[in-house]
Amino acid sequence: MDWYNKVSQDLGEIPNFLNYYENELSLARSEIKIYGNLEKNLSALPGITELRFNQLQDIEAILEYMNIQLKKLRRKYFQQYLEAYQRELSSRDAEKYADGETEVVEYEVLMNAIALIRNKYLGIMKGLECKNYMISNVVRLRVVGMENAVL
Repeated sequence: MDWYNKVSQDLGEIPNFLNYYENELSLARSEIKIYGNLEKNLSALPGITELRFNQLQDIEAILEYMNIQLKKLRRKYFQQYLEAYQRELSSRDAEKYADGETEVVEYEVLMNAIALIRNKYLGIMKGLECKNYMISNVVRLRVVGMENAVL
């Protein structure tokens, strides 16, 4: 699913985006577990890793898009305070006022929710790396003759 285009065209899609990736996280957590045949686990691992890494990149792209939009929004309020405020403000004061605008704060809260999903996906990637490491070690043990190595 191309969430980047959906979200960049309509920010109203963000709740659907977050729900989708939360559901995918549940599936991804089950993929980290090692169970059953080790060869099947090893053969499925590259495909799983590729899928989850691509999802992480999708989330990263949306977060970067949101950062760009936030800069644009801050600039709008900054300029408004700097040019149209009743008294003369320093750049720092105008920046502080702009950062306190409700729209800016709401945008930052939304970005924080996306960053949380991203961080959870980074955890999934670490889990997949550990899974690969553990399975590879068990396979190496089997190669050298320790057939009864089990998890």
